[in-house]
Amino acid sequence: MMDMKITCLHDRHLKLGAKMTEFGGFDMPVSYKGILQEHQAVREACGVFDCSHMGEIDLKGTDAVKFLNEITTNDFSDLKDRQLQYTLLCEASGGVVDDLMVYQYNKEHFLLVVNASNTTKDFKWLTSHQSGYQIELSNDSEFFGQLALQGPKAVEVLKGLIPEVESLSFMHFDTYPWKNHEYIISRSGYTGEDGFEIYGSPKATVELWDQLMGLQVEPCGLGARDTLRFEAGLPLYGHEINGFITPLEAGLSFGVKLHKPFIGRDVLLKQKEQGLERRIIGLELLERNIARDGYIVYDANQKMIGYITTGYMIPNTSKALANAMIDSNVKIGTEVYVEIRNKMVKAVIRNRKFYEKKYKKEV
Repeated sequence: MMDMKITCLHDRHLKLGAKMTEFGGFDMPVSYKGILQEHQAVREACGVFDCSHMGEIDLKGTDAVKFLNEITTNDFSDLKDRQLQYTLLCEASGGVVDDLMVYQYNKEHFLLVVNASNTTKDFKWLTSHQSGYQIELSNDSEFFGQLALQGPKAVEVLKGLIPEVESLSFMHFDTYPWKNHEYIISRSGYTGEDGFEIYGSPKATVELWDQLMGLQVEPCGLGARDTLRFEAGLPLYGHEINGFITPLEAGLSFGVKLHKPFIGRDVLLKQKEQGLERRIIGLELLERNIARDGYIVYDANQKMIGYITTGYMIPNTSKALANAMIDSNVKIGTEVYVEIRNKMVKAVIRNRKFYEKKYKKEV
């Protein structure tokens, strides 16, 4: 087995006594003081995540917009400079290669931020389709560290260091100096709260992390990152999206623009015209238990109608919720059963709005 990679903050995690695990080929923190505390810190105050395992791919060239429009599902024709946009890479089958955030410096220069486990695959996918385009691609992941500062007090914390970030709008980014370093800072968030993604050199990332620790910002691991994104209704690659699930089935139609050609469009257009046979929907257990990834869902007649993609007992609540891939003819409010350790546990189909986002500043 190959050695796991580490981020620039690895020794900081160990010194804090973090529980570590392999994720995306990296040795990453699951939690420090506990998922419940870290989850609640982001909901009520401010937490910081090490996201330095994420991949950063630089795209330059006169055909950059054309390439993005034809290789991904979203439309970049009208995106403005210093804006970012969610999009997906699809296979010809319509299945998802990856989901990513794209940062536009200008119409000939973009930064693509991809999932850690898919960085190498994504870069190969992009370069395998670049023939005929006037573009250059480079995998610059090793030059970046990344922090995600999340929570209702995130802006208060960060503006104390970099005052200008307070005026940064939702889904915008800019570059900012701090202590002889330059950072790319965007305002979005994967948790349902106000938040910032902060990119810098590995050295700059370590220095900012240390500063945030001195400000009593809660360090948060992958465990809370997953419960927060799940509660906020956001997908995770390998669960709600993968090569066998399309963006429409995953409820990501907002990131799919079918008026333009792109890889996988024909399949997605057919799905939209004919109607989905299945889709990701919410589910709530009616008794105390946890519906874990892969558990089978049945209707009242014991017919299999789907499977769980993510399930949690939501921190600091008594609710056991899940995302499930379910036959489309099953309506919200329908009582179903989830097979958990050879027991049929009653549940009800519901929407995926497990948590109402408190912050969304219009662009």
